[in-house]
Amino acid sequence: MNKPNDRPGLEVRRCAFFFDVDGTLAEIQPRPELVSIPPRSLAALEHLHVSDVPVAVISGRPLSQLDALLAPLNLPAAGVHGAERRTAAGQMQNLALDPDVFSAIERELAQACAEHPGLVLENKTVAFALHFRLAPELEDTARALAERFVERYEEVLTLQPGKCVFELKPRGASKGEVIRAFMQEPPFKGRRPVFVGDDLTDEAGFRVVNELGGVAIKVGTGPTDATQRLDSVAAVGDWLESLLSALSEQPANPIKPD
Repeated sequence: MNKPNDRPGLEVRRCAFFFDVDGTLAEIQPRPELVSIPPRSLAALEHLHVSDVPVAVISGRPLSQLDALLAPLNLPAAGVHGAERRTAAGQMQNLALDPDVFSAIERELAQACAEHPGLVLENKTVAFALHFRLAPELEDTARALAERFVERYEEVLTLQPGKCVFELKPRGASKGEVIRAFMQEPPFKGRRPVFVGDDLTDEAGFRVVNELGGVAIKVGTGPTDATQRLDSVAAVGDWLESLLSALSEQPANPIKPD
């Protein structure tokens, strides 16, 4: 598996870039609110964006958190693994559970989590996350609890394992499908998709990007459907800066709409 800089001929101006956040643009922290994106990576994303190179973030975080992390940038984005999506035109497209059902699930999950100190329940507005990073010994407990709830609410929920988390998301939410949706719309349409991610949640995105003839890049170790790899979050920052260098050397070559 090659590193991205080992692969010549990436025409930055003819690509569309998709980035996961935690573990990709930003280092993973013990608690989600401690995460920040390095200034140089934010600057590189902004440079691509103002240079008319489409950039979107695809994350398990809610859109509100993504916007706070990326401020002052306001990029096309998909939150909660695609359950929330803001198009390049600013239109919102959400998958939402019935409010009464959502409230009932939250109450039941909160009661179950209260029996296991160290297990943290996060309400993502359209989904739930069971975090066990602060108590790794609770991994099996968290998995069993998440599986039980997904089985109980199988018509509306699906399970998404991640790094020190099990997420209960609406059926139909997928990073792969949300990338596919972006690629059918301007300014992404007609370009070559490039997706950078680090987690199990990103594998669906890698598979779709491979299907579309794009470039899938895994950050860190572990088995993957990605075809290329970067070693770390710091390496992602280096690679972003290399894209800017390539951008400055490539003449403008506008994508003609269909």
